[in-house]
Amino acid sequence: MTERLSSGRASLDDVLNGGLPAHAITLIAGEPGTGKTILAHHFVFRNATPEHPALYCSTVSEPLDKLLRFGQTLEFFDASAVGESVFFEDLGGTAAQPDGLDGVLARIDSLLREHRPSLIVIDSFKALAAFAPDAAAYRRFLYELAGRCSAVALSALLLGEYSATDQLGAAPDSAVADAIISLTAQRHGYRTTRYLEVLKMRGGDYASGSHAYRITGAGLEVFPRIADPLDPSGYDQGTERVSTGIAAVDDLLGDGYWPGASTLVAGPTGSGKTLMGLHFLYGGHGEGGILATLQESRIQLARIVKGFGWSLETPGISIYSRSPVGLLIDEWLHGVFALAKETGARRLVVDSLGDLLVAAGDPLRFREYIHSLAQRCARQQISLLMTHELPQLFGTEQLSEYGVSHLCDNVLLLQYVPREDQLGRSMTVLKTRASTHHLSRRAYEINPDGIVLADLAESPRARASRSVRSGSRP
Repeated sequence: MTERLSSGRASLDDVLNGGLPAHAITLIAGEPGTGKTILAHHFVFRNATPEHPALYCSTVSEPLDKLLRFGQTLEFFDASAVGESVFFEDLGGTAAQPDGLDGVLARIDSLLREHRPSLIVIDSFKALAAFAPDAAAYRRFLYELAGRCSAVALSALLLGEYSATDQLGAAPDSAVADAIISLTAQRHGYRTTRYLEVLKMRGGDYASGSHAYRITGAGLEVFPRIADPLDPSGYDQGTERVSTGIAAVDDLLGDGYWPGASTLVAGPTGSGKTLMGLHFLYGGHGEGGILATLQESRIQLARIVKGFGWSLETPGISIYSRSPVGLLIDEWLHGVFALAKETGARRLVVDSLGDLLVAAGDPLRFREYIHSLAQRCARQQISLLMTHELPQLFGTEQLSEYGVSHLCDNVLLLQYVPREDQLGRSMTVLKTRASTHHLSRRAYEINPDGIVLADLAESPRARASRSVRSGSRP
């Protein structure tokens, strides 16, 4: 594989399959504010040494003093390296002289002799095109610069303000580049999400697609796109069934879930979807569990679980509570899997899918995420339960617009049932893979013991006397 330049950011290097190709020309393209300069700084301060320094050249797009001033706000910016292993120079004044781009080449030659860098950054490179008398002259400039980089085995990062992929494809800059990274900011309603995408990389593989990122004091925090293909390799599958946390529901499913199975619990508001998830976690008989919620804060959850005799401080139970406001679904999923690895959790409740759909921003991406989530949980033998709110209070025309139910091993439907003077609730098991299940609709109530089932045909008085008490309450 081609030698790589690490960014110093593990997740970004994962996208780049180890880093950028060394001794190559990389074009970093993006609109203003997308983080091109910060991305370049990652590679500069990660790879520069006194023996193999980095040369950072500004042009006419941003004054050198401003670039340095804002650069020092980054946590990884090492001020002690400036002048020792990292050298900043200004090419803007040279470009504005009568010699134009010929003068820029001469200045670059002088800087290469003076500093002998292993890495050079030109920011903004695209701004230099304005000083070419015509397109042919600019292409000659590109050719001459590429030749210099190849002659001395120099890694070059050329930054440019390109507003769209089609504009980038038509630019002559892209022809000389060995690798192209695109940074974009996409609007979804009132939200703006930044994405990094590798459009080209000679001599190596990379993670395709758009990868969300945030700009923070630590630089670019990249969250590689989670889109797992179907894994044909084998993995251990447990044979002992997993309890739902409610004995009567275990009976409906034919003795609970298979380990590593994915379950969808769908129903209207107030039907007990979150409570089903809590039964599943607290009925784990010592298995670690995670409640990944986008619905309630930890304070709200503490009040809810206390009402049913549980506690958030129960050993093995972890809460991953995040607000759906500004949520990046890749960031969220990486956080969930990291917590599962840290705690050894074998049960995961996702509450709810509607909030993840909004964060995904696109129905196709949402379906990919759910497929990947189910696949990863199956391979790691983590039993997954997901809740989904249905808009209809009575009757159900469809469970999900995006085929989520097809991706799940088990599907449970919660519904309201109109009665003479009150509303009742009923539960139906619509689907279980590799298992038989009861198709009967079962009435249930929510009381201090949680969800308690009875036959739908029984009267409320008989149902109360014959209800099966949950086996999951401590």
